[in-house]
Amino acid sequence: MSGRVRRGVLLVLAILLAVPAGRAGAVEGADDSPLKGCFLVAAPGLVDPNFARTVVYMVDHGPSGAFGLVVNRRLGEGPLGKLMAGFGLPAEGVEGEIVLHGGGPVQAELGFVLHSPDYRDQTTREVSPTVSLSTDISVLTAIAREGRPARYLFAFGYAGWGPGQLEQELARKDWLVAPGDAALLFGGGSDAEKWMKARQAAGVTL
Repeated sequence: MSGRVRRGVLLVLAILLAVPAGRAGAVEGADDSPLKGCFLVAAPGLVDPNFARTVVYMVDHGPSGAFGLVVNRRLGEGPLGKLMAGFGLPAEGVEGEIVLHGGGPVQAELGFVLHSPDYRDQTTREVSPTVSLSTDISVLTAIAREGRPARYLFAFGYAGWGPGQLEQELARKDWLVAPGDAALLFGGGSDAEKWMKARQAAGVTL
């Protein structure tokens, strides 16, 4: 990640991670949705450049719309210590790298952290028994100093659908639906490998 990009990312993240959970992408009635906590997997025929060959982890879905995060679009990678220092957080002795993802084309100034359930702050929302969502900057210190959450994914922006829009796209077979497996969410290999594995999980023969 170049110095200019890194400085821009630091500035955006510093603003983003302070956004309370639920300020963006919250959907009325989402807890009743069978899609919450699942993957949407772009079908091979989906050519929209924002979503071609993407895997979207669904955070909310209900009568008023849907909200998810693309989890296989890497923006760059850099030292966690430098990221923390950019926020004014103590970073002495912090090691390791952190990967930043593009979560979708909507409101790229907003940021989100999907993570394992071994961490919680005032912004944390449970999406599934194995995946939570947080937006507070304190998660960086917890990762660096406490080793938790043990698994996490940072994303900027999100994928959003208005009322009935996602249902129309599903009817057109733009998307496949797969279980929101935490191992695939937080690992799964390269971006392309994650898409292929998610397609397999959706029952598609490659």
